[in-house]
Amino acid sequence: MTSYLPSLLVPDTALSVAGLTAYIQAMFEQDIQLRQVWVTGEVSSASRYRSGLFFTLQDPDAKAAIHCVVWNSYLEKLTTIPVTGEQLIILGRIHVHPQRGQYQLIVWQTLPAGEGLRALRYRQLRNRLEAEGLFDPERKRPLPPHPKAIAVVTSPQAAAWGDIQRTLRRRYPGLHVLFSPALVQGNQAPASIVNAIRRVERDGRSDVLILSRGGGAIEDMACFNDEQVVRAIAECSIPVIAGIGHQRDETLADLVADVCAHTPTAAAEQAVPLLADLYLEHQERVLALKEIMNYSLEITQERLQRLRIRLTKLQLDRKLEQESQRLNWMRKRLVQGSLLQIQQAKQHCLLLRQKLETLNPEAVLKRGYAVIKQMNGAIVRSTKGLNVDQDLQIQLGQGQLNVKVTEVLNTATEG
Repeated sequence: MTSYLPSLLVPDTALSVAGLTAYIQAMFEQDIQLRQVWVTGEVSSASRYRSGLFFTLQDPDAKAAIHCVVWNSYLEKLTTIPVTGEQLIILGRIHVHPQRGQYQLIVWQTLPAGEGLRALRYRQLRNRLEAEGLFDPERKRPLPPHPKAIAVVTSPQAAAWGDIQRTLRRRYPGLHVLFSPALVQGNQAPASIVNAIRRVERDGRSDVLILSRGGGAIEDMACFNDEQVVRAIAECSIPVIAGIGHQRDETLADLVADVCAHTPTAAAEQAVPLLADLYLEHQERVLALKEIMNYSLEITQERLQRLRIRLTKLQLDRKLEQESQRLNWMRKRLVQGSLLQIQQAKQHCLLLRQKLETLNPEAVLKRGYAVIKQMNGAIVRSTKGLNVDQDLQIQLGQGQLNVKVTEVLNTATEG
């Protein structure tokens, strides 16, 4: 009979359990890769004790598991508290427990895995940018009511570009639309979008910028949560409309943009008014203006009618007639008074003329008197100072005589 049992070799020396465990512990704890290791898995059980939190991390298919512990001194530093059923990424080191002959992972940090990690990064970046004030409503700029040129940043192959063009042509024909192409998916998309935005700014013709993409999976939207893209939108001197086309999740580009629209078509609708609406508004304003004018005219007519009634009650015609009669009577009195004053003045002038005639030397001469003057014009009033053979002038009422003194008689003496 043939035996298939292996032959037993008796060693010269044998390790103790403690020695073997110490050897394994030294191998694990001195390994550079195991001193700080990232491990991903699903939490299958978790229990809290006074010393810390103990849980088991296993693969989703349950083919492997590892015991983990978070000491109390690290619990408050964890980003995510391990909960049964959650996928985590764990940072820690391998530790061998000699008494139990087991190894475990001493945990320093825990992060959500997969979608959870992406959400964590999104939340951390959002909180940081929000603290800087990039999402404040006060930063939002109003869109121009009637833009002359609009720039669109999107992919040339994206359906969003065609949707935006059709919407702008339908709503606002004749608008100047500028296209700045960019990648909107992949690792190179953030830098491409930033360059496209800066290209529009350098051009300087656009009044509004539309940043758009026609939807897609949340993984494809990563470029719109990139910090470079968010800051480029915040620093853009032109009002930005975000039309990312993803209604379920809000990207950071949506938050920092001046206006957020859920689809490219909605973004184009936000950018320009509908021409038909403008025409309707114009018609409404015309009607409103007519109503205001008609109302004002009615008010004025009513006021005019009230004034007309007041004038009728005042009987102005009768008052005007009375005033006219009063003016005629005053005119007559004025004429009569003037005539009387003129007549009195004439009589007074006549009396004055008579007095003047009486005092007029010529009138005395006309009554037979004469005035004797010396040749120098001095009037002779007495014989004193006259000499024989002196020439004199005699002024008569009519005419004048030149005489010579032949004899001076009755010479006057001074009294």
